[in-house]
Amino acid sequence: MKIENINTLGELKKSGYQSKTIKDELRNNLREKIKMGIPTFEGVHGFENTVIPELERAILSRHNINLLGLRGQAKTRLARKMVELLDEYIPFVSGSEINDDPLNPISRFAKDLIAEKGDKTPISWLHRNERFFEKLATPDVTVADLIGDVDPIKAANLKLSYADDRVIHFGMIPRANRCIFVINELPDLQARIQVALFNILQEGDIQIRGFKVRMPLDMQFVFTANPEDYTNRGSIVTPLKDRIGSQILTHYPENLKIARKITEQEAKLDTAQNDTVYVPSLAKDLLEQISFEARESEFIDHKSGVSARMSITAYQNLLSTAERRALKAGVDKTALRLSDFMGIIPSITGKVELVYEGEQEGAAAVAERLIASAVRTIFPAYFPKIEKLEKPNDKTPYSDLIEWFFAESGFELLDDCSDEDYERILGAIVPLEILLKEYQADLAKEDKFFMKEFILWGLVEYRKLSKDRVAEGYQFKDIYGSYISKL
Repeated sequence: MKIENINTLGELKKSGYQSKTIKDELRNNLREKIKMGIPTFEGVHGFENTVIPELERAILSRHNINLLGLRGQAKTRLARKMVELLDEYIPFVSGSEINDDPLNPISRFAKDLIAEKGDKTPISWLHRNERFFEKLATPDVTVADLIGDVDPIKAANLKLSYADDRVIHFGMIPRANRCIFVINELPDLQARIQVALFNILQEGDIQIRGFKVRMPLDMQFVFTANPEDYTNRGSIVTPLKDRIGSQILTHYPENLKIARKITEQEAKLDTAQNDTVYVPSLAKDLLEQISFEARESEFIDHKSGVSARMSITAYQNLLSTAERRALKAGVDKTALRLSDFMGIIPSITGKVELVYEGEQEGAAAVAERLIASAVRTIFPAYFPKIEKLEKPNDKTPYSDLIEWFFAESGFELLDDCSDEDYERILGAIVPLEILLKEYQADLAKEDKFFMKEFILWGLVEYRKLSKDRVAEGYQFKDIYGSYISKL
């Protein structure tokens, strides 16, 4: 018999349905996926050999789980993905506030209804997508919110005494019976509220306003916490930590390839934006490298972390910068420029926590430094390394280019110049073309001008050229000529 045709307790019994705890559901379905070689947490990248195996072991062990990591490390995403390991549907007693299992009821409502109607007790079916509850821990959360309280209005309407347990109003946790319940930022929960979770985690009992309610809840708890919270805002009390089966450490992407995959997956872009702006592969690497530079920067608080959301919002801003330029020029298509990276500064300044030295520099200045550092780090992967010390009159791959700037006194590259002017200005620098032919001979035609601009920015970072911000763009000059002109 199909699930949708089973509407009473009697029909459920005849179907041979067997009750399972939620932890057994997760465990059994995970076992099947692992046996069949099916990925268990699709869409979560970079954790395949670290976090996911630990999470799978915790589920197989039927543990409640604490995901510990800095912001933007996919902790909540992992918890939500666990829903896919649940059975598609489970039966519950119709009208039950706490999703009572018809074969194992725990609430007074369900027990009384089954005693009255027997095999004719109506049942309903709960889809796995409705079995996920999430609560952000904030200082104002109360025991009544999570566990429950006496409801005076219910007592008055039903003309019940406060001694009658039917006056209880269940909180979020009992209502999430047979579900995954996530408490985000657990250390923010006041210690006295954390204490109220002890019995629920260990014995499954709940206590409400002195009522002795024996209610063995069936739940999978997942907590998330940020290591910085242990010192800044609070901590997880030791007896609660003792009741959490597995604590799993998350981390940021370990390389550019994984970081790019995450950004491309998560960045919500308009189709018109994708059609309008061509993005070179190098630009995507540069964008991700900025986050890696930020995580190592002396100006940024490492304890706070640099969220993966920074790269996602920066990518959106980067394309919007190029799109805006194309709209102003009245063209349908354009290619990204390195100067467009100045448009991502608001995405950086709002996402990083600066230390004292960073505050002294200023958020925008720190953001510009990160972009420059990313260029400097990636440059040697594409062109010969520039040595700090060079012998006088020694010929280097960049000598002709530097001499061109000395002879021509540099040029200005405006932010909103047309694509024709942009290509004409860079195309006029013959040594740039020679460098590309020698070291990037297989470069796609569409990437050529971005790479030319990248060479200029790289030489600036290695102090071979100077770059100054003018009102509406950048001015590139020979470094010595620039120095002389200032004297």
